[in-house]
Amino acid sequence: METIENTAVCFSGHRPEKLPWGQDESDPRCLALKNTLSDVLAALYDSGYRHFFCGMAAGADLYAGEAVVALRDEHPDVTLTAVIPFQGQDRRFPRPLKERYVRLAEECDERIVLHGEYTPGCMMERNRYMVDRSSLLVTIYDGRPGGTRNTRRYAADRGRTILELPVS
Repeated sequence: METIENTAVCFSGHRPEKLPWGQDESDPRCLALKNTLSDVLAALYDSGYRHFFCGMAAGADLYAGEAVVALRDEHPDVTLTAVIPFQGQDRRFPRPLKERYVRLAEECDERIVLHGEYTPGCMMERNRYMVDRSSLLVTIYDGRPGGTRNTRRYAADRGRTILELPVS
């Protein structure tokens, strides 16, 4: 397994239905989270992190990926890899979200597709793929059970550093 773990970061977080503001990204809490995420990414860059993995799910993943693209605009040595659990992940996204997904995917330096179609467990496989290649996991979630909690546990079991950005 190729790893760039000492300079790599991956993300995990809630989808819109678990976020307190849902789809309303103009909500002050969402705007504050996005500002915090940008500040965190700038600090990570200053600490030597250059490679970022994004799972491309709606919600927190897209926020993180878009923030990395903004960081790369300032620092061209930043890379962003989309880790797509299956071809057509965006198939059921509403049109504006699908367009956003496609735009972000095109902005990525690399796109890795793990499966040709959906398979049970492919989302966790994607999360493990990212954790295995990173030294730091940034989470955007509130502690509830789900994929982010499982990813956090997986990262902790592998000795990865975890930075939690709480959702309130």
